[in-house]
Order: sequence, then C-alpha cells, then structure tokens
Amino acid sequence: MKKITLLLLFPVLLIAQEKATTANTAQSGRYDTNKFSQMYDLLATPNMFRTASGAPGPAYYQQQADYKMDIELDDKNAKLHGSETVTYYNNSPDSLEYLWVQLDQNQMAKDSQTPLAESEKMEQTFPPSNFADKFLKKELERGFVIEHVKDAKGAPLSYTINHTMMRINLASPLKPGTSISFAIKWWYNINNYQTEGGRSGYELFEKEGNRLYVIAQFYPRMAVYNDVEGWQNMQFWGGGEFALPFGNFDVNITVPADHVMEATGELTNRSEVFTAAQLKRYELAQKTFDKPVIIVTQQEAEIAEKGFSDKKKTWKFSAKNVRDFGIATSRKFIYDAMAVQLNDKVVMAASVYPKEANPLWEETSTRTVAHTLKSYSAHTFDYPYPKAVSVSAADQGMEYPMICWNFGRPDENGNTSEQIKNAMIGVVIHEVGHNFFPMIVNSDERQWTWMDEGLNSFMEYMAEVELGTNFPSRRGPARKIVPYMSGDQKFLEPIMSNSEGIIQFGNNAYAKPATGLNILRETIMGRELFDHAFKVYANRWKFKHPTPEDFFRTMEDASGVDLDWFFRGWFYSTDVVDIGISNVKQYYVTETPTQELKNSRVKKGRFDLEKGPFVYLVEEDNKELRARDKKALKIEDVTLLAEYVATVSDTEKDAFKTPKYFYQVTYNKPGGMLMPILVAITYEDDTVENFKYPAQIWRKNNQNAVKVYATEKAIKKIQLDPELETADIDLTNNTWPKESLKSKFD
Repeated sequence: MKKITLLLLFPVLLIAQEKATTANTAQSGRYDTNKFSQMYDLLATPNMFRTASGAPGPAYYQQQADYKMDIELDDKNAKLHGSETVTYYNNSPDSLEYLWVQLDQNQMAKDSQTPLAESEKMEQTFPPSNFADKFLKKELERGFVIEHVKDAKGAPLSYTINHTMMRINLASPLKPGTSISFAIKWWYNINNYQTEGGRSGYELFEKEGNRLYVIAQFYPRMAVYNDVEGWQNMQFWGGGEFALPFGNFDVNITVPADHVMEATGELTNRSEVFTAAQLKRYELAQKTFDKPVIIVTQQEAEIAEKGFSDKKKTWKFSAKNVRDFGIATSRKFIYDAMAVQLNDKVVMAASVYPKEANPLWEETSTRTVAHTLKSYSAHTFDYPYPKAVSVSAADQGMEYPMICWNFGRPDENGNTSEQIKNAMIGVVIHEVGHNFFPMIVNSDERQWTWMDEGLNSFMEYMAEVELGTNFPSRRGPARKIVPYMSGDQKFLEPIMSNSEGIIQFGNNAYAKPATGLNILRETIMGRELFDHAFKVYANRWKFKHPTPEDFFRTMEDASGVDLDWFFRGWFYSTDVVDIGISNVKQYYVTETPTQELKNSRVKKGRFDLEKGPFVYLVEEDNKELRARDKKALKIEDVTLLAEYVATVSDTEKDAFKTPKYFYQVTYNKPGGMLMPILVAITYEDDTVENFKYPAQIWRKNNQNAVKVYATEKAIKKIQLDPELETADIDLTNNTWPKESLKSKFD
C-alpha cells in the first residue's frame, strides 16, 4: 500500500459547524431572498393560451382586422380625408359587447390630455420664432374629425370617444367565431412635425413651398384584444407606441399627379402611376442584386417639384397579414431599389428621398436596407414581406410594416460628416429592423417598450458589427451602459416598467435591454446556445402577440440555461454590476505546522495533527514561517513530497503538474447584480491566463467568492473583466495590485 500524504491549500483545515448557543431561544425566520430563486413570483401562471415553455398554447388565439380604405391627400391645405370599411373577426372564446378603436391623432387635439400631464418649466431665453410658436400662434385644429360610423347596412352605429380611444357600442354581442363589418369616415389636418412634433406629418421646404409627407396613425385602428388583458385600450400619451392586430389591407391613395409614393404593401397599379421608362427601370431593379437602380431620377424629381399639378393620381396598395399601414408621398421624391436574395426568396430593398438627401442617400440607404434584411433574417427568419422601404424624413426615425422614416442628410453643399453618415446608417438599420420586432413578432409596445426597442437595438448592434467597418455602435457593448447604470438611482427604473413611466427612455428601453442580450450572447450563454434560443423565440411568435414571460421562458426552454437570476436582476431591478478583488494571499509550503494550525479546531476532526505527517501551506505574512520555507516550491526540497513522489509510477509522475506558487483570491460583490467572474492573471513573464467562473459561484454566498490558484509562475497582476464584458460600474477595485485609473483628461 502506498503512503498517502495530504496537501492542504488553506491555513484552516476544517471548521466544525457551530452548535446553537441557546437551545431554548426561538429565532425569527426569514424569507427566501436568494437571487437564484426561480421567477414564479414574477411571471404569469402558464395556461392553455401560453405554456410554461414560452410557446403559444393549444388554445392560443388572436383577433384579425381587415381594412379597405380610400384616402385622399389635399396637398394645398395639408389635409387628409379617409373612409374605411373594417371587418373584425372575433377568434376569441369570448363574446364582445363592444369594440375599441384607437384614434391616435387625437393625442394632438386641443383637448388632449398629454400636455396637461407634463410638468413645465419657464424658459427665459427664446429665439423670436420659438417664442412666437409657443406663445403667439393660435393653436391649430388637430385630431380626427369623425364624420360617421355606420354598420354594414349603412345604419349609424353608437360610439363613444374617450380622448385617443373610441368605443363602438354593439347592438348585440359579437359571438366567438363570428365577424362584423362597419364603416368610418373621417378627416384631419396634417401636422408639420418639425414645428409641432409628432411621429408623422409633413416636412415643409419653404423656398419652393413643397411638402414631403410621411403619413401614419392616419386612420382609426382596431385595438388588440387578447388572453392577457382583454382589450388593450390604454390611452396614447405620446410615449408608449402601438398595440395592433394583424389583418389584410387594400388601400387606394389619391394624391397630386406629380407625386411619387411608397407605402405598406404591394403596388397593384404600377403601370398607371409610373412612366414607361420608370417601369423598365423597376423591372431591371428586380433583377439587380449588387447595387441600387435609380427608378425615378433626380432630374425627374427636380422637374416635378416645380410643377404643382392640379391633376390627381390614385396609387393602389395591397398588404397581407400586416399590423399597420404607412405612406410616404411627395413630388420631390427620387426613387431607387435593388433585389435581395434570402434563400429561395427575392425581396426588394428601396429608398425614396429628396435631392437634399443626395449624394448620401443614393450611395448608402438602399444598400443598408439590403444588409439589414440579410442580417436580421439570418438571426430570426427570412423576411416574409415583398419589400422594405427607407424614406428620408428630416428629424424622424419611425417604423411601419415594409416602410420607415429615417433622418440624416448632407449639408447644403452636399457634404456629409462621418458622424451624420453613421447616424443615418444606424437609424436605417434600426427602423428597417423594426419590421421583425414588432411588426412581425408583434409585442405590446404600449405596455412594454423594451420588447420591440430593446430587442431591435440588440439586433441592430449585431447588424452593425456585421458591416465589417468597425462601425461606432451607440448601444450594445457592455461598457456603454455603465454611465447610465452608475447614475442616481432616483432616475432609474427597472426595464420592466410601463412605457409612460420611464425617465431615461433611450437608456432604459433601448440600451439596457440590448446590452443585457449582448452579455447573454457573448459572456453568459455563448453564441451557439443564445442564437438558437433567440431564433426559436422569433419563430414561435412571428405573426403573434408575445409577452415578456414568453420571451424569458423560451430563452431558457430552448437553451437549457437557467436564466431566472439574470432576468430577475437585469430586467426587474436597477441593481448594478460591481465585482472586485478584496483580498489576495500567498501561501508557502512547509512541513512544520504553525501555532495557529496547532490551535485550530482541525485537531477535533478527521485531520488530527497528531496523525500526520502533513504538508502545510502557510500565509506569507505568518511570523512563524521560516525563511527557508518562504520560497518557490521545489518538490525535492520538501521531504514528505519527495518521498511520496518516489512511490508513484512513472506514468503518474508524467501526469503531475509542478506548481511553485500558491494564492488564495477573495472576490467580493459590492453591486447587487449577479454576473460571472471574468479573471485575467498575468504572470511574471507577462503571459496571461484567463478564468471564467459562472454566476452560480454566488449562489451560497452573495457577497464573497474565494478561489485558489496553484501556478508554475509567480502572479504579477490579477484583473477582473479585462474586456469590459459585464457592465461593471467601478473598475477601481478590479485589479491587484491596485492600480490608479486614468482620468478622462489623461
């Protein structure tokens, strides 16, 4: 039998469990505050509509709303007139006593509640035009003017308008599995979004008197009815965006004859609205995959913008299975397009823009649309619609199915800074990307902004990286969220906050969720597991209405990774990441026990010091450590080790490591947010070794984690999170020996 020698890596060998000191004293209990507890207390109970796996259940349903519309734009007076027939299908198991319709234009009406609900501050310095706009100008009439609501037979329907919502009162309940058709006629004054605000409207080119229209929320739209909250009839206050059912649209839009238009859906009468030359160019674009083809030229646009035709032209669009409809029209539009191959499907990428956007837009916009469709499709599902259109609209960034408005133009001399160009590329990727979230994966924007903006910002970041140009992304990398997360907690809310209650909207709803997903992908889960789970979520919920629970559950279900701790901390709290090095101890090998060891409780346990022989590791600052022992380990200098090694076979010896230095490192966590511990150890020869400890290292002790390192080379430096992957808000405690950080001035 071989002699067995025990090598101990800690100064204390065994700590016996303390007995209760007062057996007869009752102690207060405590609630489970473990950050690794499952999220049963936060998530909705699974049911037949939405399963515990995060997938739609066997009883899942969603409503459908189909629209047939006739729209006319009065360009001279900036008015829009419309009539629609809505066919609403009740696919729910419930009988509906009334229907709710969204009137989002009423958010700008004179009796709007939005201005009344905002605090104000008296500004003391005004340019004259701003002063006139705020205090002198008569308030214009805004909001929908509803002329009638009628049933399928033409009889008036009872309705009640409550600010931005309209309740249609049914004579008898709409039973499950049935549908109803009704007609609405309306008009409204279109706003100048640059002076009055708004997510759509017109841009006025004062020198020539032309307008460029980006038209949305222009029609009474059905609200969502679902299994989660019944009717989503929350008022539109201006922040939280839109919750809408899917449906089919047939829309006829009459505009001045010299206008060029793009809109949601397929243009069904192209030969009636394009010239013969433009038709040929479009047919060429359908076969061109490497660069855009100019369909309406700048020369043609410049001629049209001087004409102000009194004639009219009707553009007809048809869209299937979309949740909304957007329109862009102007006599100033240049139009280009190219084909994009997505596996076995070809879709069109297109842009419309005024001459003021060139040369930037001609060179950049449609190519960026095409790149976005390829990138997003690779990470989710092949883009299902026939086209995606980018519209140049000053000061705008807004999205609708198949069409979006994007800012970014050269200066008056046609020069574009890198900053403007990158901002324009970023917004095009973001707004085109919204086709996937939430236009297809149709989350409730009115309630949960992060489910579309956050997921889309994450996808935008990946698409920017995939450009291969070292694109300066604003959101995604963990280090960029640190200024927000390290800010005053009075101005922070959890991501899981309603849209209207968020103070720092961009950071909370866009940047922090995007950063969290990037940390999951790069640091916690790894790309393979994350990408598979994210794609499963996108495919489970495309053309459906997911909730946050559906996302959280699917990411776990499809990856096999327990992420409750991450979602609880990152999404439901404002906890920050702060992990540091609190203590580093070096140990030396000796055969002589110190008095501390002799006096320790270890002799009461199985490792009685009298039963040796033992090899001991003793802290470097122990006064009893002899000078001869305070040096790097050589096995032959330690009799017990040398004797032991002599007894083992050559095969076993070949498998032995030869550590010379021994360290115990204590990591602490001043921050509340759990995160893996990422460690880079630099040795005396400047080589670096990386260690990654999963977040579960904190599961039994939320404050401290201790690791032991037996190394062949002396440690020169220990650094936490060397690549800034975890959004650690305090780097001053991340290195040993402690280093002073350079200031921003340095």
